[in-house]
Amino acid sequence: MHAWQFDRYGHYSEVLHWVERATPEPGPNQALVRTVAMSLNFPDLLIIQGLYQHKAPLPAVPGVEGVGSVEAVGPGCKFEPGDRVVGFSHSGGTLADYFLVDNHNAWPVPDHVSDADAAALSVTYGTSYFALEHRAHLQPGETLLVLGGAGGVGTAAIQLGRAMGARVIGCASDATKLGICRKAGAQEVINYRSEDLVERVKELTGGRGADVVYDPVGGDAFDLVKRCTAWEGRIVIIGFASGRIPSIECNRLLLKNMAVMGLAWGQYVDRGSPLVGAAQEKLYGMLKDGQISPILYRTLAFADVKQGLAMLEAREVYGKIVVMR
Repeated sequence: MHAWQFDRYGHYSEVLHWVERATPEPGPNQALVRTVAMSLNFPDLLIIQGLYQHKAPLPAVPGVEGVGSVEAVGPGCKFEPGDRVVGFSHSGGTLADYFLVDNHNAWPVPDHVSDADAAALSVTYGTSYFALEHRAHLQPGETLLVLGGAGGVGTAAIQLGRAMGARVIGCASDATKLGICRKAGAQEVINYRSEDLVERVKELTGGRGADVVYDPVGGDAFDLVKRCTAWEGRIVIIGFASGRIPSIECNRLLLKNMAVMGLAWGQYVDRGSPLVGAAQEKLYGMLKDGQISPILYRTLAFADVKQGLAMLEAREVYGKIVVMR
């Protein structure tokens, strides 16, 4: 088979190459999937540089999620040849003609879900659903503040927040991305480059602050939102796209009865939690009912993968980039 492979860690423009490599064989509880579509995610950049928390043995293939049809199965696999599935792999592997999935990290794809939507949905909507439902317990009528609102997880969080009955404020860095926040369903938007984020949140909430803050950005943005979180508010840490891991004063947590919590969706997958499969079915139902709809920035061919990674690196992407085989 052919795949995008890197033999050493480094910048994708230098180390990532389209090569021929052996087609993997499914072992116990595994399936071999012929790739139809996959999506690019920010962790792909980190995986190629060797900076992600999971490292595959070199030479390695990036790509953490993909959709396709099962070609072959190993003993004990829950799938059968011909099944249409979506799979997740923390250490990569989907930027290839074929990839392997295990019983715990792949799920069937219903007929009403397109290949592009299936490829764009699992990581971003799974992450946002677990963050808002399972971790923060977002309630109808609460105010949800979404940082990085135009990104893949951000647009998913906005759509899910609206579906869960929250008042949603989307934050982004320019007018175009604020428009994407609006398109995703945010009732209010804040440009955190040109506006005072803390004062705007207080203004929009009558001084109360945000009940739930969804933060995939970290850095300076976190330093600000911890000052405009409501009493008994919850901040959910998704990632650190800004590049800096922030900290918080414990007295602030005490005085506001605040909670700061982390959400690593992939950990639930790796641990085989049944909550993941149940969430997938819930999300597919919401997609069918029109409550959510992945926003696609670009649909690219496999030959244009480096172009897509450049878009991610430049932070110009809103929604998701899907690559079709």
